[in-house]
Amino acid sequence: MAADSLRITMTEMGRRARAAARHLAGLGRAEKDAVLAAMKQRLAAARASIQAANDEDVAAATQAGKSAALIDRLRLDDPRIQGMLGTLDQLRSLADPVGTISARWQRPNGLLIERKRVPIGVIAVIYESRPNVTLDAAALCFKSGNAVILRGGSDSLRTSLAIHACLADGLRDCGVTDAAVQLVATAEREAVAHILEGLDGAIDLLIPRGGLDLVERVQREARVPVLGHLRGNCHVYVDAAADPMKAVSVVVNSKLRRTGVCGAAETLLIDDALPDGSAVSVVRALLDGGCEVRGDAAVRRLDPRVVAATEDDWRTEYLAPVIAAARVRGVGGAISHIAQFGSGHTESIVTEDAATAERFLTEVDSAIVLHNASTQFADGGEFGMGGEIGISTGRLHARGPVGLEELTTYKYVVRGSGQTRS
Repeated sequence: MAADSLRITMTEMGRRARAAARHLAGLGRAEKDAVLAAMKQRLAAARASIQAANDEDVAAATQAGKSAALIDRLRLDDPRIQGMLGTLDQLRSLADPVGTISARWQRPNGLLIERKRVPIGVIAVIYESRPNVTLDAAALCFKSGNAVILRGGSDSLRTSLAIHACLADGLRDCGVTDAAVQLVATAEREAVAHILEGLDGAIDLLIPRGGLDLVERVQREARVPVLGHLRGNCHVYVDAAADPMKAVSVVVNSKLRRTGVCGAAETLLIDDALPDGSAVSVVRALLDGGCEVRGDAAVRRLDPRVVAATEDDWRTEYLAPVIAAARVRGVGGAISHIAQFGSGHTESIVTEDAATAERFLTEVDSAIVLHNASTQFADGGEFGMGGEIGISTGRLHARGPVGLEELTTYKYVVRGSGQTRS
C-alpha cells in the first residue's frame, strides 16, 4: 500500500473508531452481552477456518525459522480455541463497570456530587504473535464500552483476520457498528507509526503486548498515553520454612508450565537456611524437567548440571526453559535481590511461616505478589476478570492484570437546584 493511501486508511480507522466510541458509551449491559453471545456463535461456527488459518501461520513461521517460544505463542489448538470461547462466556457473566457510581456525597450548599465510571474512549492495541489477543482485547474493550483498533503481528495475520471477521459479524448481527472493533489488515510497519502518532487525536490510550523491543519502541515514540510493561522478570523465593513438596510443585509449575508467558518464573531464590536436601530436590526437579539452571556458586554445589550464572542472568526474561538461581540470606535477602533486579511484574514466596509470608507480600513492590502459589496465576482470567488485555507494571491508572474496570476512567456528575457561586 502506498504511503499516502496507508495514511488515509489509518486516519479513517481513527475517525470511525471515535464515532463508534460515542455510540458504545450509550449501550447497556444487556446489549453488550448480546453482542458477546453473537461473537461466540460466529467463532464457534468458524472454528475450522480459524484453525486452518492458524495452521498456515504456524507453517510459515516454522519455515522462516522462528523461535520455539514464538511458535508456541502463535499456535492455536482445540483447548486454546475453547478458552477463547470461554472468555466470551466469562465476560458476559461479569458486571458492566460503566455507569457504576463509586462515590456519592452532598455538599452543604445542596450540590449532589457523584463519581461515575465511564469508558476511556478509543484504545489501540499493538501486539505480536498471540492471535488470541485479537479476541481478548476486542471483547474486553467492547464490554467496557471502548472502541478498539487492533494491530497484530505479521506472523499471526491470517489467524487474526479470521478471528476478526467473526467479531465483526457478531457486531453486525446485533445492529452495532463494526467500527467498534477494527483490525489493521496490513503487515506494513508504517501502520504502527501512524498509530503511535495517535491517528489525528483519535486514540486515547495505547496498549502494547509483546517483546521488549516492541514495548520500548511504543513507550519511546508514542504521542498518546501508554499502558504496558517492559519485561516479566518474575521470581520465586523458597524460604527455610517451605514445605519441600509444595516448593517443588510451585517452582516447577512457575517455570515450566508455559515458558513463553510473561508470568513464567525467570529467577529462583533459595534461602541459605533451607536444608540442602530440600534445595537439591527443587533444583533437580527443574533440571530433570528439561530446564537449564544458571546458578551462583552455592547453587552450583547442589547439582553438577547447574552452569554458572552471569550478572546479566539476574535481569533476563528468558521466555524459554532457562532459569537463574541463587541462594540468599532469608526473606530480607530475597526482597533485596528482587528490588535490585526485578521488573515489578510478579513474585511468589513459598513458606509455611505466616509472618515471613506477610513481610514478603508487604515489602516486595511488584504488581502481583503470591504466597504458596505459582507465578503463572498472573493472568486476568485466573483472577476472575474475564481475561486481560495485559499486565501493567506502572503505578498510574492501572496495575497488574488490566481487565474491564481498568479499561474505564471516571467523571464527576454534579446535580444542583439552581445554586450559584458567590
